Amino acid sequence: MQLKTVTVGEKAYAELMEGKPVYVVDEKEIGFDAPAAAAKITQLNGEAMGHRKAKEEAESALKRFDGLEDPDAARHALEMVKNIKDGELVAAGKVAEIKEAARLAAEERVAAANKVNHESLTVAQKELDDLRRDFHNELIGGGFARSKFILEKGAVPADIFEARFGKQFKVESKKVVGYDVTGNKIFSLSKPGEVADFEEALEIMLDKYPYKSSLLKSTGGGSGSTAGNGGFKAREDKVLTRSEFDGMTAAERIKWVGEGYRVVDAA
Repeated sequence: MQLKTVTVGEKAYAELMEGKPVYVVDEKEIGFDAPAAAAKITQLNGEAMGHRKAKEEAESALKRFDGLEDPDAARHALEMVKNIKDGELVAAGKVAEIKEAARLAAEERVAAANKVNHESLTVAQKELDDLRRDFHNELIGGGFARSKFILEKGAVPADIFEARFGKQFKVESKKVVGYDVTGNKIFSLSKPGEVADFEEALEIMLDKYPYKSSLLKSTGGGSGSTAGNGGFKAREDKVLTRSEFDGMTAAERIKWVGEGYRVVDAA
């Protein structure tokens, strides 16, 4: 799936179709309905659970025959014995044949039910996996397409950023979470203890990328340079206002927070 974008001036935006982001699949344009996909995932989860439960019940029913006679078959055999004449009781071997036939028939019914449930579960699981993959691609791909940081500071289209950093994002509990190259979650610098949101995680990833200058517009400090203090000077109270912090690059944030500065909503 490839998110279709339109460029207005120097900014790229996701193209919409009836309010839905457009993806190109096999040269066809499709509007991805994320809410519907989420609802379908919930539905398929329920169906998969139902199939799994039916399979477990069928297997449980089969265990009744391990070393024991089937209750229904046994009752049927007793009724047949009652109708046998006294002189024919010597042919009691027929009863064993009836019991064996009943057991085999029951096993065949359980095996058939297991096969149907397994096939249904396999189909439902595949549909669920496909929808989950598309839903995750929309959340992560949409994050790059709608990124304010990329639109304002990126020197290349959003899909280039996605190709480089997309694999470092995962969807967990319907939220996009960034991971560093060592596999650890990226935590927020402005909100200690909380996982960084998409924009902050992307900036932190980019700051550690050795070729970041090739992805960013020039800011006057060299091609794509984001280094420096952003005009901020050290203070004795070691306080950063929210606006000052938001105006810094990831590298600047790391520098000042590492020196013991804290972020407040007002000076």
